[in-house]
Amino acid sequence: MDNFADHSPLIMKDFKPILIFILKFIVVWVVLLISYNFYLSGYHNKNKPDPYSHQVAVWTETSLNALGFPAEAVDDPNRPWTWILMDGQKVSYVNEGCNAISIILVFVAFIAAFSTTWKQTLLYIFGGLIIIQLMNVFRIVVINYIFKYHYEYGKMAHDYLFPAMLYGTIVLLWIIWVKYFALKSIPKSDE
Repeated sequence: MDNFADHSPLIMKDFKPILIFILKFIVVWVVLLISYNFYLSGYHNKNKPDPYSHQVAVWTETSLNALGFPAEAVDDPNRPWTWILMDGQKVSYVNEGCNAISIILVFVAFIAAFSTTWKQTLLYIFGGLIIIQLMNVFRIVVINYIFKYHYEYGKMAHDYLFPAMLYGTIVLLWIIWVKYFALKSIPKSDE
């Protein structure tokens, strides 16, 4: 009669890579999340925008101006966000939730959990961060355009279209990482 105890070492061997992946993902994500919340608390306790969120607003301002839409990024004196003004009118604001850091933390944790060599992993994370932030600034620029010139579509674009684009970018980066980097580094078995 077979029993579970006879097969448990084989089962654990089969699930070991999955368990290691999950453990690495959770540890990296929790460490990054705690660090990020610690960083934010220093600014939000004073009702000030954190420097990174402010920088995202500045990149948005610069992009809008380069596209011919007069814009300005102005910190709110009473809240932890930065307003985007177009033609001197408040159109939207950039706060902690708009800076893409929360999804970047998940991206980094996934890549680190499925890591290859440190150099390749760090280079991919760095390249991915640039791509994600470029997509994020593009998203905020277009959202501001929509809010300014087509307000009736603003909520739909903000709540559905652009999150799908941003999450889609991250999923695409994960697929590329797994298919072209992580799985290539796993030795082939002779089975």
